[in-house]
Amino acid sequence: MKETAMTKSAQQASQMTPEARYDYLVEQAKATKTLWTLQDVDGCVMLTTEDEDCIPMWPCEESAKQWAVDDWADCIPLAIPLDEWLERWVPGMQDDDLFVAVFPVQDDLGVVIPPYELEQRLTPKPRH
Repeated sequence: MKETAMTKSAQQASQMTPEARYDYLVEQAKATKTLWTLQDVDGCVMLTTEDEDCIPMWPCEESAKQWAVDDWADCIPLAIPLDEWLERWVPGMQDDDLFVAVFPVQDDLGVVIPPYELEQRLTPKPRH
């Protein structure tokens, strides 16, 4: 029955403000050690704002699937292990000047941030 609980929280999270969805994604990514994006035959889905090219990231497969409609119907969710995201995706996205669209929902792209900002939220702070 765990599936229903996840669905419900993902569903509730999709109704939140962009900032609250950002917090939710960080919590979920820390808990599950996974981020989700969408891919098609050409690779990862890209979203474009007026100023930035973004790769969308979602907290769970469920929320990524909600985006895979209309133009994105051919896309499938891609699980990215957190350590792989931190080691490979963050530097790669920064080299390519790509941003992260955090937990976009149908009518709202969400918070758009540079990858290192999300990396800082996902990496435990050293205590001095």
